[in-house]
Amino acid sequence: MIEIPTPLELPPATVKSEWIDFNGHMNVAYYLLAMDEASETLDELLQLSYEYRETTSNGTFAGDIHISYLREVKEGDPLRMTGRVIECDTKRVHCWIEMYHATSGFLAATMEKMVLHVDMSVRRVAPMAPDHVAWIKQVRDAHSALPLPDGLGKVMRIPT
Repeated sequence: MIEIPTPLELPPATVKSEWIDFNGHMNVAYYLLAMDEASETLDELLQLSYEYRETTSNGTFAGDIHISYLREVKEGDPLRMTGRVIECDTKRVHCWIEMYHATSGFLAATMEKMVLHVDMSVRRVAPMAPDHVAWIKQVRDAHSALPLPDGLGKVMRIPT
């Protein structure tokens, strides 16, 4: 049986000078870039990486992404990221990524992402093979040992 890291440690990053905006902190667009690049490790664990696309003519598209910016990070700050599967079905994988300041330890941002499984020959959402769904559910089950994250399914609105 394969041991599934819970949560999965994603590759670290360092805030680059070109990611800094006029406010002197990392621009919002680069939070997405950093977390998306790091989440390729989660894609590999789920067997949904480049090799999967090349061997099956299937791939994944982002269907929805929500980022919460919790604390600012600045040029040169080291980042540590983790990822996990929240839920899945035959056509979707619901993922959660957390970005931490690697030395101070604070949670800087979260990304909630709905990944869609796509038949690349027709570029439409399509079901995964049953054995693939079973593997992703095994990962989900391992990750379900963690408490659900704060902010999961968060709706944006001005409080009344």
